[in-house]
This record gives sequence, C-alpha cells and structure tokens, in this order.
Amino acid sequence: MAHKQLQDALAEAATHTRHGAVASYIPELAKQDPDRLGACVCLLDGTVLTAGDVDIPFTLQSISKIFTLILAICDRGTDYVFQRVGKEPTGDPFNSIVKLETIKPHKPLNPMINAGAIAVCDMIAGSSVEERLERIMNLLSRMTGMQDFRVNEEVYRSEKLTADRNRALAYFMKDSGVLTGDVEETLDLYFRHCAIEVTSREVAQLAVVLAADGKDLQTGVSIIPRDVARICKTFMVTCGMYNASGEFAIEAGIPAKSGVAGGIMATVPNRMGIGVYGPALDDKGNSIAGVRLLESLSEIWNLSIF
Repeated sequence: MAHKQLQDALAEAATHTRHGAVASYIPELAKQDPDRLGACVCLLDGTVLTAGDVDIPFTLQSISKIFTLILAICDRGTDYVFQRVGKEPTGDPFNSIVKLETIKPHKPLNPMINAGAIAVCDMIAGSSVEERLERIMNLLSRMTGMQDFRVNEEVYRSEKLTADRNRALAYFMKDSGVLTGDVEETLDLYFRHCAIEVTSREVAQLAVVLAADGKDLQTGVSIIPRDVARICKTFMVTCGMYNASGEFAIEAGIPAKSGVAGGIMATVPNRMGIGVYGPALDDKGNSIAGVRLLESLSEIWNLSIF
C-alpha cells in the first residue's frame, strides 16, 4: 500500500516539473533534465520504498551544509560555532549579502545560507582542503555504509568559476573576523563539498540516520551525537528550504534541506528518511515537484511533526 501511495504521489508531483526550471547560474547544473523526478523512503525498520529516478546521480549542493555543520559542532562545540554563525531564519535569498552587511555583529544569520555554510567550512578541523573534504566524505560513508562518494569535478569547476557572490561573502566575513583561515582554501572546500555526488537512495539513507537521532540503524551505535542531530533537524525546519522554509513547515511540517541541483533531504523523527531528486526548481531554489511530493506524502502518511 505504502509503495503504491509513493508511486501515485510521485506521478502527480511530476506534472509540476513544467512549472520550474533547472539552475542556470552554475552552468553545469543547467545541463540537467528538468523532467527527472525520483524519491526513496527509508523506514527505521530497514524497509526501503522507491519510485521514479532514484539512481540518477546529482550533487548535494546545499544539502551538504548539514554535514559540515555536524563536523564543525563536533570539532569546535556549539559555543564556538554560534559565536560566528547565528541561529535565526532569514527572509532573504540564500546568497544575499544584505543582512550580513547591515546587522551587527556582522555574522551570517544561520548555517543554511551560503555565508553561514562558508563560515562553517572554515571551522572544520584539518591541515588541508583534502583532509577536511575526506572527513566530510567519511561522515557520509559512516551514515550510509557506502565508500564510493566522489566530487563531480565538472560541477565543482563550474561552481568555482562562477562564484563571485560567494567570494564577496567570504572576503566580507574575513574582514569582519568571522573567517579565521585562508579564504580561498575555505571557498575551495565549500565548492568541493557542494559538488559531492549522490543519488536519492543515498540521501534517504543519510536522512534516516538523522531520523534515528544519529544512530546507525543496524548496530544502534551513535554516528552523530543526539544533541547535534537535534540541532540539525531544528535548522532544517526553520531554515532548510531557503526563504520558503516557513511555508514548507506549514504545508509539510517535516524537517528538510534542499539544494539547487534539485535534491531534498527530509527526515521524519523516529519514522523515516526521504531523499528526493527533481532538478526543476521554483523561484526560491527548491525542487518544485519535490516540494509538491513531500507535501502530498506528509498529508497521506500524516508525517507533520507539528
């Protein structure tokens, strides 16, 4: 029954792809097929449900911000992290510089916008970009049980070559003391971790670990400290869907983090993790069909945490 419900909901959501458009400001992302749509659901009992294009690779983009935040908190502690990055949602686009410049102190409002994620990358321990990237990859591997995560080099280079706004954010934060390390190295880590390639199956596996309060489903061993998992899920509710987070919280009511490649990672505490891929985006930068699908599943399966 649940599998059929997922398939039916995906078929209905797929009709909305024509109302969106793929991200074009990163040229490599503009090559994606806007009609793709796939979803995977991982339940805490190990059941896996799939529908549509679940094995099409795409890049994490802003979904990666959850995993760098996990590492930064584990490395530095919450006091250090949140002295440099705030905890409040923003009504501005994810790459806006307006509030960074006008509020005091000059720190990003939260870790889910670009400025905040760049600042978080600066806090991850490691002697090189490669070492810090490997730590991010290792976290993903521990959460999914998979070892073959890779950076899509074409997307990475495309993003790096067109990142003038992100460079402006980073150098402003360096000037204001938020960034303490080398700006170009921090940006390189940011571009690389956004370009890590996944499928919606893998995103669902990542999400279900958060749903289980950071525990490995098979062993019960803690991969992520419970308090850190709680912080991440809270940010997913308040800030995870860019400046549509409030609307999504009302309509779907589940913690979720989106990325401009079309991915959405949703986690329903103590129930399931969901990975969605639909590269046609709405005007906020969220997968237009993916949002529709998650809203439908929330209603059908009574998923809202509110």
